[in-house]
Amino acid sequence: MSLLIGFSLVVVVFFTSLLSGIFGMAGGLVLLWFLLLVFPAGAAMAVHGVIQLTANASRAWLSRRFIVWRIVVFMLLGVLSAAGLLLLFNYSPNATVVSLLIGLMPILVWLPKRWFHLDANRASHAVCCGLASGGLTIAAGVSGPLIDIFFVRSRMDRRQVVATKAMIQVCAHTIKILFYLGSALSLGAGEWGIVLLAAPFAMLGTQAGNRILHRLTDANFRTWTRWIVTAIGAFYFTQGLVLLYQ
Repeated sequence: MSLLIGFSLVVVVFFTSLLSGIFGMAGGLVLLWFLLLVFPAGAAMAVHGVIQLTANASRAWLSRRFIVWRIVVFMLLGVLSAAGLLLLFNYSPNATVVSLLIGLMPILVWLPKRWFHLDANRASHAVCCGLASGGLTIAAGVSGPLIDIFFVRSRMDRRQVVATKAMIQVCAHTIKILFYLGSALSLGAGEWGIVLLAAPFAMLGTQAGNRILHRLTDANFRTWTRWIVTAIGAFYFTQGLVLLYQ
């Protein structure tokens, strides 16, 4: 990895963590795009998992008093089940599949809330959320918009949503790192050194984003999240189509 790419990684990690610190997602989508340019798909997933684990862990810690732990436990059961199924089918990612899956996710943020009768506060729904979002996290790297549809009918405010999502993503990214451990070991010590150097900047970006989050209203939070995720998804879907027909 060149010095320029290493510096770019640090900058991207900071600003994507800032974005996620504000909206609870979106930053991971941008970060994964950059990593797929630099690393093979499996290794990119592992690196993404390490950086996102750092960012989400710091976000969860900063908002720890808002975490709804009961939901996290039930979702974790679903994530573990998803990982087991993907191992059973010997899943292996590629940039085309990942781009198309992420590109389709923004559809979820535009569907009317009345269509969904999902509530993460219900145990069965939380397990299903963990199963679906955990599978998508491992298969495509991210799952923020999918997790959101399980929270739209909950009575949690924006701080509880961001904090609880951060904690479940700590669990999901930890499992993702283990899933792609073989690909991770293919990277050299120098490459991992730069990744570990960039990790603290994920915490700094998260702290900055957390301050901005507390200044937003719930309405502005949801509106900005919707448009940002849609723009990123459109880019990913276009990229996926280009890769598919190359």
